[in-house]
Amino acid sequence: MRITFLGGTETVTGSKYLIETANTRLLVDCGLFQGFKWLRERNWKSLPLNLASLDAVLLTHAHLDHSGYLPVLYRQGFRGPVYTHHATRELCRILLADSGHLQEEDARFYAKHRIGRHRSPLPLYDRRTAEDCIELFQTVGFDEEASIGDVRFHLQPAGHILGAASIILEAEGKKIGFSGDVGRPNDIFMQPPRSLPGLDLLLLESTYGNRRHPDADPWAQLAEAVNLTAHRGGVVLIPSFAVGRAQLLQHMLTTLMANDAIPRLPVYLDSPMAINVSDIYCQYRDQHRLSPEQCRAMCDVPEYLRSVAQSKALSGQAYPHVIIAGSGMASGGRILHHFRRLLGNPRTTVLFTGYQAGGTRGAKMTSGADAVKIHGKWVPIRATVKVLEGLSGHGDYLEIAEWLGKSALPPDTPIQLVHGEPEALDGMRDYLGRHTAFRAEVARHEMALEL
Repeated sequence: MRITFLGGTETVTGSKYLIETANTRLLVDCGLFQGFKWLRERNWKSLPLNLASLDAVLLTHAHLDHSGYLPVLYRQGFRGPVYTHHATRELCRILLADSGHLQEEDARFYAKHRIGRHRSPLPLYDRRTAEDCIELFQTVGFDEEASIGDVRFHLQPAGHILGAASIILEAEGKKIGFSGDVGRPNDIFMQPPRSLPGLDLLLLESTYGNRRHPDADPWAQLAEAVNLTAHRGGVVLIPSFAVGRAQLLQHMLTTLMANDAIPRLPVYLDSPMAINVSDIYCQYRDQHRLSPEQCRAMCDVPEYLRSVAQSKALSGQAYPHVIIAGSGMASGGRILHHFRRLLGNPRTTVLFTGYQAGGTRGAKMTSGADAVKIHGKWVPIRATVKVLEGLSGHGDYLEIAEWLGKSALPPDTPIQLVHGEPEALDGMRDYLGRHTAFRAEVARHEMALEL
């Protein structure tokens, strides 16, 4: 068996791993590169493989850095099956269509305002292509055995978001694990990840390989930010991922209001995608910790804004209020229009709630930038920029090491570290090398590994 690392190496985006046996060729994950321009440019390059020989794609979960390249494969002619969990298919139906829509919008905006080098900029793919590729999806439940040629596989719960899985794959006498994105043992929202079985090789995510999650109370941090902004009559702007994070924030804000920890301010969820995802979270209650009553409150308290006209109308709303909008790293979406309007107002609080990949506006803002470029124009930052700690859906290096320790992995199991920035990958390798017998190495882009 041969594994070629086509993405998710030395970065947290673009996850793609090509598996080849004597009879079968498949991809595990098919993600978009995001963040730095030099990474995003990889999305426009063809993969170094013959799509006609690709038998299938397996998805660990729905986030675009793991699924967002699928419409490109579809546009290029791939018509094989895409195997994943039922909830992942429902989320991809929303995420991929929205991704195509945003890319179309950005291309039109850049063409209209003559931004960039291209006279007629094109989207990487459009909404129609993203919607059409869903016809390839074939769903499997957790622990349901499936096969492609001479490869057998099953999914097991990884926490993180709905449908998120670690993939256990067997072929040619070898068993390989793909961790996917691994959740936390005591997440506010999601159930913990299941321990791994014995493996001959593990590909392990390392997003927080050099960092611990802080002990700070995210409930208290959120209450403090809202109360401070309400006192000065401002707006709390929360860039949010549509899957998982937006629903968690809705739950936390409604709970804080019910407990009189914050005033009962208007809360606007300005993300059609996040609105639709909230319904899916209520459908798959077995994967998260919320009760039916909490699910209803999460959806009933915020005002849902589906149309662009409703989003624009927020400029006339009385202060104070809270706006949750995509995207989580401020790399696109409706949050950018609110930024253009409100970043220059010192009464505004911008509250980032998740990991900010290098090169994104979110990373620049949380690093202290005094201005950000939005739609070709520099916007000064006079707002207060804060980071709400402790809400990450990724286990940190200690939590992942504890997860590995509870598994059935032999102590000298070889591990290839993926899905992390270089410092995080190196930190995870050092920690596992000093505290475990696992043989951890950092995977390199387009590296090939023979088993």
